Amino acid sequence: MLAASVVAEFGGKARFVVGNYGDSALAKRFGVTRYPAIFVDDVLVATPNDFGFYGKGETDSGGRYAPLKSTEAHKRFRGDLTRMIELILAGKKEAARVQAAPAAVTEIAALPNVELEDLEGKPISRDALAGRVVLVEFWATWCPPCRGTLAWLGDLKKRFGDRVAIVAVAVESEASGVRKIAGDLKLPILWTMGSPQIARAFGDLGGVPTLFLFDGSGRRVETFYGAPPTLHGAAEARIRSILPTSGGSTAPAIGPIPVGKGWSTTE
Repeated sequence: MLAASVVAEFGGKARFVVGNYGDSALAKRFGVTRYPAIFVDDVLVATPNDFGFYGKGETDSGGRYAPLKSTEAHKRFRGDLTRMIELILAGKKEAARVQAAPAAVTEIAALPNVELEDLEGKPISRDALAGRVVLVEFWATWCPPCRGTLAWLGDLKKRFGDRVAIVAVAVESEASGVRKIAGDLKLPILWTMGSPQIARAFGDLGGVPTLFLFDGSGRRVETFYGAPPTLHGAAEARIRSILPTSGGSTAPAIGPIPVGKGWSTTE
């Protein structure tokens, strides 16, 4: 991990710790509900927005380290984190606070009004989503944990059938790589290429994998960040609690969706 390699350069003067934001007093104090966020002591030095996903209404210029996989972004992040650690080791914590200006985080209430196409360029239709529990998974070809999450989602689709619709949105990934993975995995899910505009429509995405769960009327039920060991059990229990009792038409339809115009939802 990039942050850990920066900390290691301080030869024991700094320590790298990984925590779950849901159990973190610091995360609660700063209102952090996304992944990843970087703290040095109690100074929030990098927020999810900084890593390349933006909140609704924000511009692409807000991501200091976007795209995260680029060499230039790595250099910026390493330099900024090194400076923050040096300031705090020198007893200049207030100076570090001034330089670390956290951005706000956002939560979406419902499935956004966005248009998506499959990997062949065909719109994802109303019938694919209407009245079903909808899971939207943001992933990337360069993200190892994403493969396991995608395989698990494919298994969910096989078991729950038409009662669920699963959309895998690839971000910061080449189309050729996405097609190869989709072809290799052969999962019964909907594949689509993402964009900064699509990411912004879902609020403040902080990393991949990120899984959004919506009920049959398009309301957001829960969002799951990262791939912790508890993900599959927690998410599946939540999905079961909102599943329609039979085929895909028992829940209210997800708003008017013009044929050939992707998919949308009522607010």
